[in-house]
Amino acid sequence: MELVSRRNLLAVTAGGALVAAAAKAQAQSFGNPDLPPEGAASTAQDPTSITDPGSQNPALASQFPSAQSPPSTDVGSMALPWASFNNAPKRIQGGGWARQVTQKDFSVAEEISGVNMRLTAGGIRELHWHLATEWAYMTYGNCRITVLDEQGRAYVADVKEGDLWYFPAGLPHSLQGLGPDGCEFVICFDDGKASEFNTLLLTDWMAHTPPHVLAKNFGIPAEQFSKIPLHDLYIFQGKLPGPLAADRQAVTSPLGAPPYPFTFSLGAMKPLRQTKGGEVRVADSSNFTVSKRIAAALVTVHPGGLRELHWHPNADEWQYWIKGKGRMTVFNTGPNAVTMDFNPGDIGYVKRAQGHYVQNTGDTDLMVLEVFRSDRFEDVALSDWLSHTPPALVAQHLNLDTSTIRRIPNDKPLVMPD
Repeated sequence: MELVSRRNLLAVTAGGALVAAAAKAQAQSFGNPDLPPEGAASTAQDPTSITDPGSQNPALASQFPSAQSPPSTDVGSMALPWASFNNAPKRIQGGGWARQVTQKDFSVAEEISGVNMRLTAGGIRELHWHLATEWAYMTYGNCRITVLDEQGRAYVADVKEGDLWYFPAGLPHSLQGLGPDGCEFVICFDDGKASEFNTLLLTDWMAHTPPHVLAKNFGIPAEQFSKIPLHDLYIFQGKLPGPLAADRQAVTSPLGAPPYPFTFSLGAMKPLRQTKGGEVRVADSSNFTVSKRIAAALVTVHPGGLRELHWHPNADEWQYWIKGKGRMTVFNTGPNAVTMDFNPGDIGYVKRAQGHYVQNTGDTDLMVLEVFRSDRFEDVALSDWLSHTPPALVAQHLNLDTSTIRRIPNDKPLVMPD
């Protein structure tokens, strides 16, 4: 049936006529009006056109079945919406490691760059700050964060798997892995060109400031600075910190605490939407008040489920695939449509307003983090649009009867089945 176009289905009556029509339509596929035909369905007259006798990397190719044999509905040439931390080089140091994917590596990712970092128990990402805003999601373990706001108010907190932190551009901060096994997390910067390996570091600045200036600035004799590191520490092994309450007491100031927390528990919050197909949790400035530049959705899709056809009108979408196996198709004008497969540790990217959907292709839950350079999460669902457009109008577009149109979900399920 998939080899038969909609037009041919209407033209045939029964029996032999259907077989004849199917033979004529082998070069086409259901729902794709574009010529010349694409995909495996177009190879019926010459099956060798789908073979690949040249040099191959079977281990790599097996991870991308949709690239090896794309759906025949794919068309055109779009920027690849796939990248991965799995093949990003690690910068390994005594207290952990970091790896990143920026626009330099992933050309389509203009609005957000990503970092994956691991800190040992006691491992320290040294005191530093960035020119870009930093937003992070904890994927493993426990971490202590510190940050000072622009009015000199300090904030210290411990975060665990499923938690977020947010540091506005320019605010100084630090990260340290806690027991029993440190932590791992994903950082997003609100600039596709931002690099984790090009930050303003405490040790770097101190080493490049004359000792007599340090002495005058801190009111300490110059000789006291004779042992400061002459190179940056970046990530280094430190001692496990004491109780959280003690660190908070140590930074207490007459100015008080910041008015809003710099952390948020996304994983533990009640889902915004929960269906038979999965659930969605959202953190943006409406509930994570300090997060003015980054919004996010944590999407869980059960086996056989679908993150419904939709688009985001206000920002590009940067994705981190946390667990499970999935497939995403992205649609744009042209027409252009491309399908790619994703595994844990991979990164996806969809430009603003481009239509897309995500399928769970595995037998376990799929979990994907959607991140946006915006103060709020916004999406438009195709089913929501069609179910809130006069049925007769939709029916004339799609050659469907109005009773079928009325069966389309009208409550924006986000994950199907509803």
